Amino acid sequence: MAYSTKILLGQISKVYGYEGFVVVRLEKRFIGDYFGQESVFLEIEGKPVPFFIEEEKYSGGDTLRLKFEGYETDAKVNEFVGCGVYLTDDDGSGSGETDISVFKDYSVLTKKGVVLGTVKEIIDNISQYLLVVVSREGKDILVPLHEELVESVDDEKKILVMDIPEDIISIND
Repeated sequence: MAYSTKILLGQISKVYGYEGFVVVRLEKRFIGDYFGQESVFLEIEGKPVPFFIEEEKYSGGDTLRLKFEGYETDAKVNEFVGCGVYLTDDDGSGSGETDISVFKDYSVLTKKGVVLGTVKEIIDNISQYLLVVVSREGKDILVPLHEELVESVDDEKKILVMDIPEDIISIND
């Protein structure tokens, strides 16, 4: 998924209801012209965090309601109020294509700071993307690219910090 601070969709203004929906106040250029997205980035504490959209409701006004995968209650999404919401398209055209190739050649670190390896390839596995990470020993490690596993992204240093469960790493042995 490509993240660009140039394509601000809007800002989360409040929680809507009790089922995990948030209200996004859209930027002027998207009012009346919003196109659906599969995923977005929320800027949390100054860092981009990817979220997959489970459901969206847009009626043509200046607000959009979003529900993210894995966030089923108002308590879970309350911390997102005030966060910027960024599109995953590089050009904002709404093509529906998500450019995750940007992660190729990124170093993958665990949240404990251990270098897992470098992203050699990204596989589109229908239900989710898989990173093919080459370890220092030259071994391929498959790691699911899921928003709950991504801790932070540093585009300048090309570093992807992930919270990777030991089970995933041991499966690759």
